[in-house]
Amino acid sequence: MKSVRQIFVIDDLHPEDNSMLQALYSRSPNSVVKHLDKVKGSDSGTFMEKFYIGYGHKSIADCGTTTLFVENVSMLAAKAIQDWPLYSGQEASTRYLDYSVQEVLNPLESAEGKLIQDEWMKFYVEGKSSVVEHLKMLYPIKEGEDSKVYDRAINAKSFDIMRGFLPAGATTYLSWHTNLRQAYEKIQLLLHHPLTEIREIAEDLKNKLSEKYSHSFIYKQYPEQEAFFEKCAQKYTYFFDEKHSDFEMNTNVSAKDLEMYSDILLSRPIKTNLPSFMGKLGQFNFKFLLDFGSFRDVQRHRNGENLMPLLTTKLGFYPWYISMLPESFKEKAKAFLAEQEAKISALPCDDFVRQYYIAMGYTVGVDITYRLPAAIYVSELRSDTTVHPTLRVRAQQMGRSIVEKFPLIKMHINEMETEWDIRRGKQDIVEK
Repeated sequence: MKSVRQIFVIDDLHPEDNSMLQALYSRSPNSVVKHLDKVKGSDSGTFMEKFYIGYGHKSIADCGTTTLFVENVSMLAAKAIQDWPLYSGQEASTRYLDYSVQEVLNPLESAEGKLIQDEWMKFYVEGKSSVVEHLKMLYPIKEGEDSKVYDRAINAKSFDIMRGFLPAGATTYLSWHTNLRQAYEKIQLLLHHPLTEIREIAEDLKNKLSEKYSHSFIYKQYPEQEAFFEKCAQKYTYFFDEKHSDFEMNTNVSAKDLEMYSDILLSRPIKTNLPSFMGKLGQFNFKFLLDFGSFRDVQRHRNGENLMPLLTTKLGFYPWYISMLPESFKEKAKAFLAEQEAKISALPCDDFVRQYYIAMGYTVGVDITYRLPAAIYVSELRSDTTVHPTLRVRAQQMGRSIVEKFPLIKMHINEMETEWDIRRGKQDIVEK
Protein backbone atom coordinates (compact mmCIF):
# COMPACT_ATOMS: atom_id res chain seq x y z
CA MET A 1 0.00 0.00 0.00
CA LYS A 2 1.36 3.38 -0.99
CA SER A 3 2.19 5.76 1.83
CA VAL A 4 0.26 9.02 2.00
CA ARG A 5 2.43 12.11 2.24
CA GLN A 6 1.73 14.13 5.40
CA ILE A 7 3.12 17.40 6.70
CA PHE A 8 2.52 18.74 10.21
CA VAL A 9 3.37 22.12 11.75
CA ILE A 10 3.92 21.79 15.49
CA ASP A 11 5.12 24.87 17.34
CA ASP A 12 3.10 24.96 20.54
CA LEU A 13 5.28 22.67 22.65
CA HIS A 14 7.77 23.44 25.37
CA PRO A 15 11.21 23.64 23.64
CA GLU A 16 12.54 20.62 25.51
CA ASP A 17 9.51 18.54 24.52
CA ASN A 18 9.73 19.76 20.94
CA SER A 19 13.37 18.68 20.69
CA MET A 20 12.61 15.26 22.12
CA LEU A 21 9.66 14.87 19.78
CA GLN A 22 12.02 15.31 16.84
CA ALA A 23 14.63 13.00 18.33
CA LEU A 24 12.15 10.13 18.52
CA TYR A 25 12.25 9.85 14.72
CA SER A 26 15.80 8.50 15.02
CA ARG A 27 14.72 5.57 17.19
CA SER A 28 11.09 4.95 16.25
CA PRO A 29 9.79 5.07 12.64
CA ASN A 30 6.27 6.10 13.64
CA SER A 31 4.29 9.19 12.74
CA VAL A 32 4.83 12.29 14.82
CA VAL A 33 1.14 12.06 15.70
CA LYS A 34 1.88 8.90 17.66
CA HIS A 35 4.96 10.39 19.29
CA LEU A 36 3.01 13.51 20.18
CA ASP A 37 0.63 11.50 22.31
CA LYS A 38 3.57 10.34 24.41
CA VAL A 39 4.90 13.86 24.84
CA LYS A 40 1.56 15.36 25.76
CA GLY A 41 1.01 12.58 28.26
CA SER A 42 3.93 13.84 30.32
CA ASP A 43 4.47 17.02 32.26
CA SER A 44 6.39 19.69 30.34
CA GLY A 45 10.08 18.88 30.29
CA THR A 46 9.86 15.51 32.04
CA PHE A 47 9.69 13.64 28.75
CA MET A 48 13.02 15.20 27.80
CA GLU A 49 14.45 14.20 31.18
CA LYS A 50 13.58 10.55 30.58
CA PHE A 51 15.42 10.35 27.26
CA TYR A 52 17.89 13.16 26.67
CA ILE A 53 20.50 12.42 29.30
CA GLY A 54 21.00 8.86 28.14
CA TYR A 55 20.91 9.67 24.43
CA GLY A 56 24.36 11.18 24.43
CA HIS A 57 23.85 13.18 21.25
CA LYS A 58 24.05 16.97 21.13
CA SER A 59 21.83 17.15 18.06
CA ILE A 60 18.76 16.75 20.27
CA ALA A 61 19.53 20.11 21.88
CA ASP A 62 19.80 21.59 18.37
CA CYS A 63 16.07 20.98 18.03
CA GLY A 64 14.95 22.93 21.10
CA THR A 65 14.91 26.68 20.49
CA THR A 66 14.45 29.63 22.80
CA THR A 67 14.65 33.42 22.62
CA LEU A 68 16.64 35.49 25.08
CA PHE A 69 16.06 39.22 25.53
CA VAL A 70 19.06 41.08 26.91
CA GLU A 71 18.52 44.67 28.01
CA ASN A 72 20.62 47.58 29.23
CA VAL A 73 23.99 46.13 28.25
CA SER A 74 26.82 47.99 26.55
CA MET A 75 27.41 48.07 22.80
CA LEU A 76 30.49 45.97 23.53
CA ALA A 77 28.42 43.30 25.24
CA ALA A 78 25.91 43.24 22.38
CA LYS A 79 28.71 42.68 19.88
CA ALA A 80 30.21 39.91 22.03
CA ILE A 81 26.92 38.00 22.12
CA GLN A 82 26.42 38.51 18.39
CA ASP A 83 29.97 37.39 17.59
CA TRP A 84 28.77 33.91 16.67
CA PRO A 85 28.26 32.42 13.18
CA LEU A 86 24.81 31.07 14.06
CA TYR A 87 23.51 34.14 15.89
CA SER A 88 19.94 35.14 15.07
CA GLY A 89 18.31 38.15 16.64
CA GLN A 90 17.80 41.89 16.60
CA GLU A 91 19.28 44.93 18.31
CA ALA A 92 18.15 48.48 18.97
CA SER A 93 19.38 50.61 16.06
CA THR A 94 21.60 53.65 16.58
CA ARG A 95 20.56 54.70 13.04
CA TYR A 96 16.90 55.16 13.99
CA LEU A 97 16.68 55.64 17.76
CA ASP A 98 17.59 58.56 20.00
CA TYR A 99 20.20 57.28 22.43
CA SER A 100 20.40 60.46 24.51
CA VAL A 101 18.23 58.90 27.21
CA GLN A 102 20.23 55.67 27.46
CA GLU A 103 22.41 54.93 30.45
CA VAL A 104 26.14 54.62 29.79
CA LEU A 105 28.10 51.95 31.66
CA ASN A 106 31.11 53.22 33.57
CA PRO A 107 32.98 50.06 34.65
CA LEU A 108 35.69 52.05 36.43
CA GLU A 109 32.97 53.74 38.49
CA SER A 110 35.20 56.82 38.55
CA ALA A 111 34.41 60.51 38.23
CA GLU A 112 36.95 60.77 35.41
CA GLY A 113 35.24 58.02 33.45
CA LYS A 114 31.79 59.46 33.99
CA LEU A 115 32.95 62.90 32.86
CA ILE A 116 34.26 61.49 29.57
CA GLN A 117 31.00 59.67 28.88
CA ASP A 118 28.87 62.65 29.93
CA GLU A 119 30.81 64.85 27.50
CA TRP A 120 30.17 62.40 24.65
CA MET A 121 26.46 62.37 25.39
CA LYS A 122 26.33 66.15 25.71
CA PHE A 123 27.96 66.55 22.30
CA TYR A 124 25.58 63.95 20.84
CA VAL A 125 22.54 65.89 22.06
CA GLU A 126 23.82 69.38 21.16
CA GLY A 127 24.97 68.33 17.71
CA LYS A 128 21.72 66.60 16.79
CA SER A 129 19.58 69.73 16.29
CA SER A 130 22.32 71.54 14.33
CA VAL A 131 22.82 68.53 12.08
CA VAL A 132 19.09 68.23 11.35
CA GLU A 133 18.92 71.84 10.13
CA HIS A 134 22.11 71.35 8.13
CA LEU A 135 20.70 68.26 6.44
CA LYS A 136 17.49 70.04 5.48
CA MET A 137 19.60 72.59 3.64
CA LEU A 138 21.66 69.89 1.91
CA TYR A 139 18.65 67.75 0.99
CA PRO A 140 15.55 69.95 0.71
CA ILE A 141 12.19 68.25 0.37
CA LYS A 142 11.09 67.75 -3.22
CA GLU A 143 7.71 68.42 -4.70
CA GLY A 144 5.36 65.52 -4.14
CA GLU A 145 7.33 63.97 -1.28
CA ASP A 146 5.48 63.08 1.92
CA SER A 147 6.59 65.52 4.62
CA LYS A 148 6.33 62.89 7.38
CA VAL A 149 8.45 60.41 5.45
CA TYR A 150 10.91 63.21 4.67
CA ASP A 151 11.20 64.23 8.32
CA ARG A 152 11.81 60.64 9.39
CA ALA A 153 14.49 60.27 6.73
CA ILE A 154 16.19 63.48 7.86
CA ASN A 155 16.02 62.34 11.46
CA ALA A 156 17.50 58.96 10.55
CA LYS A 157 20.29 60.65 8.61
CA SER A 158 21.11 62.82 11.62
CA PHE A 159 21.45 59.67 13.74
CA ASP A 160 23.77 58.23 11.06
CA ILE A 161 26.09 61.15 11.75
CA MET A 162 25.73 61.67 15.48
CA ARG A 163 26.04 57.98 16.39
CA GLY A 164 29.75 58.44 15.74
CA PHE A 165 29.92 60.40 19.01
CA LEU A 166 28.16 57.78 21.14
CA PRO A 167 30.51 55.98 23.55
CA ALA A 168 30.66 52.21 23.24
CA GLY A 169 29.58 52.04 26.87
CA ALA A 170 26.12 53.30 25.86
CA THR A 171 23.51 50.69 26.70
CA THR A 172 21.35 48.89 24.20
CA TYR A 173 18.82 46.08 23.85
CA LEU A 174 19.08 42.87 21.88
CA SER A 175 17.37 39.55 21.34
CA TRP A 176 19.05 36.20 20.76
CA HIS A 177 17.05 33.40 19.15
CA THR A 178 19.00 30.20 19.49
CA ASN A 179 18.80 26.50 20.06
CA LEU A 180 19.85 25.08 23.42
CA ARG A 181 23.05 23.53 22.14
CA GLN A 182 24.30 26.76 20.55
CA ALA A 183 23.40 28.73 23.66
CA TYR A 184 25.45 26.31 25.74
CA GLU A 185 28.49 26.48 23.47
CA LYS A 186 28.43 30.26 23.12
CA ILE A 187 28.02 30.81 26.85
CA GLN A 188 31.03 28.54 27.44
CA LEU A 189 33.13 31.13 25.62
CA LEU A 190 31.48 34.24 27.07
CA LEU A 191 32.20 33.05 30.60
CA HIS A 192 35.89 33.67 29.87
CA HIS A 193 35.55 37.02 28.07
CA PRO A 194 38.14 39.67 29.04
CA LEU A 195 35.39 42.12 30.09
CA THR A 196 33.75 41.66 33.48
CA GLU A 197 30.35 42.88 32.24
CA ILE A 198 30.23 40.16 29.61
CA ARG A 199 31.33 37.41 31.99
CA GLU A 200 28.53 38.48 34.34
CA ILE A 201 26.00 38.46 31.49
CA ALA A 202 27.15 34.95 30.54
CA GLU A 203 26.65 33.78 34.11
CA ASP A 204 23.15 35.27 34.15
CA LEU A 205 22.31 33.63 30.83
CA LYS A 206 23.58 30.28 32.08
CA ASN A 207 21.51 30.51 35.26
CA LYS A 208 18.35 31.60 33.45
CA LEU A 209 18.58 28.77 30.94
CA SER A 210 19.48 26.19 33.57
CA GLU A 211 16.42 27.21 35.54
CA LYS A 212 14.08 27.33 32.54
CA TYR A 213 15.34 24.12 30.91
CA SER A 214 16.49 22.14 33.92
CA HIS A 215 16.10 18.80 32.12
CA SER A 216 18.37 19.59 29.20
CA PHE A 217 20.49 22.71 29.82
CA ILE A 218 22.85 21.12 32.33
CA TYR A 219 26.09 23.05 32.38
CA LYS A 220 29.08 20.83 33.08
CA GLN A 221 32.60 22.13 33.60
CA TYR A 222 35.79 20.28 32.77
CA PRO A 223 39.07 21.86 33.98
CA GLU A 224 40.98 21.15 30.77
CA GLN A 225 38.26 22.70 28.63
CA GLU A 226 37.87 25.74 30.87
CA ALA A 227 41.63 26.36 30.80
CA PHE A 228 41.58 26.14 27.01
CA PHE A 229 38.66 28.58 26.67
CA GLU A 230 40.36 30.98 29.09
CA LYS A 231 43.55 30.95 27.02
CA CYS A 232 41.66 31.56 23.78
CA ALA A 233 39.51 34.34 25.23
CA GLN A 234 42.32 36.30 26.83
CA LYS A 235 44.58 36.16 23.79
CA TYR A 236 42.24 36.11 20.79
CA THR A 237 38.91 37.76 21.66
CA TYR A 238 40.05 41.06 20.11
CA PHE A 239 42.53 41.82 17.38
CA PHE A 240 44.38 45.05 16.63
CA ASP A 241 46.80 45.89 13.82
CA GLU A 242 48.21 49.41 13.89
CA LYS A 243 49.41 49.00 10.28
CA HIS A 244 46.08 47.74 8.97
CA SER A 245 45.51 48.23 5.24
CA ASP A 246 43.03 50.86 4.05
CA PHE A 247 41.59 48.20 1.76
CA GLU A 248 42.78 44.89 0.37
CA MET A 249 41.24 41.70 -0.95
CA ASN A 250 42.79 38.25 -1.13
CA THR A 251 41.20 35.07 -2.47
CA ASN A 252 41.92 31.43 -3.17
CA VAL A 253 39.15 31.24 -5.78
CA SER A 254 40.41 30.06 -9.19
CA ALA A 255 39.30 31.68 -12.44
CA LYS A 256 39.56 28.27 -14.08
CA ASP A 257 37.15 26.74 -11.56
CA LEU A 258 34.68 29.57 -12.10
CA GLU A 259 34.49 28.85 -15.84
CA MET A 260 32.59 25.65 -15.14
CA TYR A 261 29.74 27.77 -13.74
CA SER A 262 29.85 30.64 -16.22
CA ASP A 263 26.19 30.13 -17.17
CA ILE A 264 25.14 30.75 -13.55
CA LEU A 265 27.62 33.56 -12.88
CA LEU A 266 26.63 35.56 -15.96
CA SER A 267 22.87 35.09 -15.80
CA ARG A 268 22.20 35.61 -12.09
CA PRO A 269 19.38 38.17 -11.65
CA ILE A 270 19.60 41.07 -9.24
CA LYS A 271 18.83 40.24 -5.56
CA THR A 272 19.38 36.55 -6.21
CA ASN A 273 21.82 34.44 -4.22
CA LEU A 274 24.22 31.97 -5.75
CA PRO A 275 23.59 28.32 -4.81
CA SER A 276 25.35 27.57 -1.54
CA PHE A 277 27.35 24.69 -3.04
CA MET A 278 29.42 27.27 -4.91
CA GLY A 279 31.09 28.05 -1.61
CA LYS A 280 33.33 25.07 -2.39
CA LEU A 281 35.10 27.24 -4.99
CA GLY A 282 36.87 29.19 -2.30
CA GLN A 283 36.73 32.28 -0.14
CA PHE A 284 37.53 35.98 -0.09
CA ASN A 285 39.32 37.80 2.70
CA PHE A 286 38.70 41.54 2.94
CA LYS A 287 40.70 43.88 5.15
CA PHE A 288 39.83 47.55 5.44
CA LEU A 289 39.46 50.44 7.84
CA LEU A 290 35.99 51.38 9.06
CA ASP A 291 34.37 53.13 11.98
CA PHE A 292 33.23 50.92 14.85
CA GLY A 293 29.61 52.01 14.35
CA SER A 294 29.55 50.59 10.84
CA PHE A 295 31.58 47.56 11.85
CA ARG A 296 28.54 46.72 13.98
CA ASP A 297 26.44 46.74 10.79
CA VAL A 298 28.70 44.48 8.76
CA GLN A 299 29.09 42.12 11.73
CA ARG A 300 25.41 41.27 11.29
CA HIS A 301 26.42 39.04 8.36
CA ARG A 302 27.24 35.75 10.08
CA ASN A 303 27.98 33.59 7.04
CA GLY A 304 31.73 33.90 7.42
CA GLU A 305 34.44 34.84 9.89
CA ASN A 306 34.42 38.42 11.14
CA LEU A 307 37.17 39.14 13.66
CA MET A 308 36.28 41.37 16.60
CA PRO A 309 38.41 44.53 16.45
CA LEU A 310 39.68 46.27 19.55
CA LEU A 311 38.19 49.76 19.73
CA THR A 312 40.95 52.31 20.30
CA THR A 313 41.70 55.94 19.41
CA LYS A 314 45.00 54.97 17.75
CA LEU A 315 43.63 54.81 14.19
CA GLY A 316 41.86 58.16 14.48
CA PHE A 317 38.27 59.35 14.22
CA TYR A 318 36.66 58.28 10.95
CA PRO A 319 36.72 61.42 8.71
CA TRP A 320 33.20 61.04 7.30
CA TYR A 321 31.55 61.98 10.60
CA ILE A 322 33.35 65.32 10.78
CA SER A 323 32.75 66.01 7.09
CA MET A 324 29.00 65.75 7.59
CA LEU A 325 28.82 68.35 10.36
CA PRO A 326 27.84 71.99 9.70
CA GLU A 327 30.90 74.12 8.92
CA SER A 328 30.49 76.10 12.13
CA PHE A 329 30.59 72.86 14.11
CA LYS A 330 33.58 71.13 12.50
CA GLU A 331 36.41 72.93 14.32
CA LYS A 332 34.59 72.60 17.61
CA ALA A 333 34.30 68.88 17.00
CA LYS A 334 37.99 68.47 16.21
CA ALA A 335 39.01 70.30 19.37
CA PHE A 336 36.53 68.28 21.39
CA LEU A 337 37.91 64.99 20.06
CA ALA A 338 41.46 65.99 20.98
CA GLU A 339 40.35 66.81 24.54
CA GLN A 340 38.47 63.54 24.88
CA GLU A 341 41.38 61.49 23.55
CA ALA A 342 43.74 62.99 26.13
CA LYS A 343 41.31 62.17 28.96
CA ILE A 344 40.72 58.63 27.67
CA SER A 345 44.45 57.86 27.43
CA ALA A 346 44.90 58.98 31.04
CA LEU A 347 42.37 56.49 32.42
CA PRO A 348 43.95 53.89 34.75
CA CYS A 349 42.76 50.75 32.95
CA ASP A 350 43.72 48.27 30.25
CA ASP A 351 42.74 48.66 26.60
CA PHE A 352 39.84 46.23 26.97
CA VAL A 353 38.07 48.39 29.56
CA ARG A 354 39.10 51.63 27.84
CA GLN A 355 36.69 50.76 25.02
CA TYR A 356 33.70 51.81 27.16
CA TYR A 357 34.91 55.41 27.00
CA ILE A 358 35.65 55.59 23.26
CA ALA A 359 33.09 56.85 20.74
CA MET A 360 31.86 54.56 17.97
CA GLY A 361 33.08 56.92 15.25
CA TYR A 362 36.67 55.86 15.87
CA THR A 363 38.39 53.73 13.25
CA VAL A 364 38.92 50.00 13.62
CA GLY A 365 40.47 47.40 11.37
CA VAL A 366 38.01 45.01 9.76
CA ASP A 367 39.11 41.49 8.81
CA ILE A 368 36.32 39.40 7.30
CA THR A 369 36.35 36.16 5.34
CA TYR A 370 33.42 34.95 3.25
CA ARG A 371 32.94 32.07 0.87
CA LEU A 372 32.07 33.08 -2.70
CA PRO A 373 28.24 33.28 -2.38
CA ALA A 374 28.40 35.28 0.86
CA ALA A 375 31.07 37.65 -0.48
CA ILE A 376 28.83 38.54 -3.41
CA TYR A 377 25.70 38.79 -1.26
CA VAL A 378 27.25 41.17 1.31
CA SER A 379 28.91 43.33 -1.36
CA GLU A 380 25.65 43.82 -3.24
CA LEU A 381 23.32 44.22 -0.28
CA ARG A 382 25.50 46.72 1.56
CA SER A 383 26.07 48.85 -1.54
CA ASP A 384 22.47 50.08 -1.46
CA THR A 385 21.78 53.79 -0.90
CA THR A 386 19.93 53.11 2.38
CA VAL A 387 23.08 51.59 3.93
CA HIS A 388 25.24 53.74 6.20
CA PRO A 389 27.56 55.71 3.87
CA THR A 390 30.82 54.60 5.50
CA LEU A 391 29.95 50.93 5.09
CA ARG A 392 28.42 51.44 1.66
CA VAL A 393 31.73 52.72 0.26
CA ARG A 394 33.53 49.63 1.54
CA ALA A 395 30.86 47.30 0.13
CA GLN A 396 31.25 48.95 -3.27
CA GLN A 397 35.02 48.40 -3.04
CA MET A 398 34.44 44.76 -2.13
CA GLY A 399 32.24 44.30 -5.19
CA ARG A 400 34.62 46.05 -7.53
CA SER A 401 37.59 44.04 -6.28
CA ILE A 402 35.71 40.81 -7.02
CA VAL A 403 34.83 41.89 -10.57
CA GLU A 404 38.34 43.18 -11.30
CA LYS A 405 39.78 39.82 -10.30
CA PHE A 406 37.04 37.75 -11.94
CA PRO A 407 35.23 39.54 -14.82
CA LEU A 408 33.20 36.37 -15.31
CA ILE A 409 31.21 37.18 -12.16
CA LYS A 410 28.24 39.44 -12.85
CA MET A 411 27.80 41.82 -9.91
CA HIS A 412 24.81 44.03 -9.08
CA ILE A 413 26.58 46.77 -7.12
CA ASN A 414 24.68 50.01 -6.58
CA GLU A 415 27.14 52.67 -7.77
CA MET A 416 24.72 55.59 -7.53
CA GLU A 417 26.62 58.61 -6.18
CA THR A 418 24.40 59.88 -3.42
CA GLU A 419 24.30 59.89 0.35
CA TRP A 420 20.61 60.71 0.52
CA ASP A 421 17.69 58.34 0.11
CA ILE A 422 14.24 59.34 1.32
CA ARG A 423 13.36 55.65 1.56
CA ARG A 424 15.04 55.76 4.96
CA GLY A 425 11.86 57.45 6.15
CA LYS A 426 9.84 54.37 5.20
CA GLN A 427 12.10 51.84 6.92
CA ASP A 428 10.21 51.77 10.17
CA ILE A 429 7.98 49.61 12.33
CA VAL A 430 4.82 51.58 13.09
CA GLU A 431 1.41 50.75 14.47
CA LYS A 432 -1.29 50.68 11.78
